[in-house]
Amino acid sequence: MAPGWPAVLVDGEVRLRPLRRRDAKAWSALRASNHAWLDPWEATSPEPRIGPPPSFGDFVRALSAQARRGSALPFAVDHQGELVGQLTVATIVRGSASSASIGYWVSRHVAGRGIIPTAVALAVDHCFGPVGLHRVEINIRPENGPSLRVVQKLGLRDEGVRERYLHIQGRWRDHRTFAITSEEVPEGLLVRLRRRGTTPV
Repeated sequence: MAPGWPAVLVDGEVRLRPLRRRDAKAWSALRASNHAWLDPWEATSPEPRIGPPPSFGDFVRALSAQARRGSALPFAVDHQGELVGQLTVATIVRGSASSASIGYWVSRHVAGRGIIPTAVALAVDHCFGPVGLHRVEINIRPENGPSLRVVQKLGLRDEGVRERYLHIQGRWRDHRTFAITSEEVPEGLLVRLRRRGTTPV
């Protein structure tokens, strides 16, 4: 297995754990009920799809293969024992870059409770610890207010706009990049989050 995987990361009522095939029913129900909430921010492919979309089992198998290769960490986000979202550490690069990016989504019914800031802090600390990375970034559309509040609460550094960075809803969209390196949080990002207060995001 790759460094730092599999892993279960916990802080209070927030838990990150490997996404599993048995999450299919709960995951699919969440995605269906949150379609309008999530669709404006979902990455798409500019290439036309050939054949049917992959099943949830195919989706999990592909992510698990990436985890075994050390190129991704696909976490389910649980709150009070209930699946409420997903966080994926992706594009893990070793060597001189030693970096990764984080993407996430959370159900609207629990948004604003501080779940995602805590989940991101847990994931970043894991990346800087057992996984052995140096830099983590999050890319957010400038219009995505809730996600911008997440990185603001965490105190991630704003590195500016990447023009036409990702394909979303049929167009190439600008994103703002927020990043953090291990030197910036020697005590850990979760500790910083707690010190910055407990205002929900």
